[in-house]
Amino acid sequence: MFVDEVEIRVAAGDGGRGCIAFRREKFVPRGGPSGGDGGNGGSVFFVASPHINTLISLRFHPELSAQRGEHGMGSNCHGRNGKHLVLKVPVGTVVIEVLEDGETVELADLTRKNQRVRIAAGGQGGRGNARFVTSTNRAPRRADPGMPGDVKRLRLQLKRLADVGLVGFPNAGKSTLIARISAAKPKIADYPFTTLTPHLGVVALSDDRSFVVADVPGLIEGAHRGLGLGHQFLRHLERTRLLVHVIDVCGASGRDPVQDFDTIQRELELYRPEFAGKPAIAAANKMDSVSDLDAVDRLEAHLAARQIPMHRISAVTGEGVPALLEAMWQHLLPLQADAAANPDPDADVDANDRLDVDHGAAPDGADDVEPESEP
Repeated sequence: MFVDEVEIRVAAGDGGRGCIAFRREKFVPRGGPSGGDGGNGGSVFFVASPHINTLISLRFHPELSAQRGEHGMGSNCHGRNGKHLVLKVPVGTVVIEVLEDGETVELADLTRKNQRVRIAAGGQGGRGNARFVTSTNRAPRRADPGMPGDVKRLRLQLKRLADVGLVGFPNAGKSTLIARISAAKPKIADYPFTTLTPHLGVVALSDDRSFVVADVPGLIEGAHRGLGLGHQFLRHLERTRLLVHVIDVCGASGRDPVQDFDTIQRELELYRPEFAGKPAIAAANKMDSVSDLDAVDRLEAHLAARQIPMHRISAVTGEGVPALLEAMWQHLLPLQADAAANPDPDADVDANDRLDVDHGAAPDGADDVEPESEP
C-alpha cells in the first residue's frame, strides 16, 4: 500500500526527578546529602532512509513516545537517560507541526539519505539534593522534578525526489512511456486512472548518464480542487526540475490536443503558481496511430508560441523516444549546474532555528517505530 501522508503524535521522554537522600553510614552520624540527579528523557529523531518508499509503517502507529529518564537515587546515583526514539521515513519526507490553533509550521525537509533531525527534545533530568549544598545549608531537603519532554502533533508528507515529472490526461500513455524508458513496471490498461500511485523510474543513457522520472496518476480539469485522482499526488511534482507533457494525439479520445495541454498547464498553475515557470517539454504520443496530422501540427505551433519544444513519439513502438530522452538530458544539464553552483543556504539548518539538526548517519539497527539506543 502506498501512503504518502500521515498524522501522528510524538512525545519525547520526561526527565527523571532528582532524589532527596542522605548518607547513613556507621561512624558517619551526620553524613551529607547524597541524592542523585534524574536522567534526561529520550528525544524523537527522524531519519531519511533510502530503503523505505512509503509512510505506511507510521499510519498504524499514530502515538509514539521516547523513553523517560530514570529518577535519581541515593548514594549519589544518577538516573539513566531515556532511550531515543528513532523513526525511519522515506527520503523526501516533509515534517510539519500542527499547532493547537490549526496553524502549521514546517519543521524539517528530509531530502538526503541518512539525514537525521531531532524533532522533539527530551526533558532535562532534575537535580538531586546533593546539588543544593551551600555553606549555610549543609543538609538541603530540596530536589528538582524532571522537565517534561516535547509533545507534538505532526503531519508527514512525502514528496518524491525525481528529476523529470510526466504529466497528462488519463490514458495519455505516461505509464507506457516510463515502462519503456526505465525498469519501472506500472500497471498498464486501456481505461482511465489505471495508475493509482506515483511510480519512479531510473533512465540510463550512454556514458553513465542517468536521471529519475516520476509518473503520477492522470490529471483532469478541476484536479487542483480535488477532482479525479491526480490531485492527491501533485505534490510529487514539486521537486521535479523538468515537466514532460505527455499528450495523446491519436484522436481516439475525441479531445483536442491543444485543449488537453492548456487544461493540464492551467491545473498545474492553479495548484502551484510556480509551476508556470518550471521548464517543460512536450511529447506528442501515439504517433503510430494518429488520424489527424493537422491536429498535431496545430499543437506543435501552439507549443512553439510558448517556447516549449515538442517531440513526436510512440511509447508503444519506441519511435522518437531516444530523441526525447536526449532532450530531457539536455534540459537537465544547465539545471544541474545551477544547483551545484548555488546550493540551498538553508539545506543544513532549520529555517526556524527550533531544531537540533544532525546530518550524520542514522544509528545502526534503528527500528521504524521502536525506541533505539542513544546515538
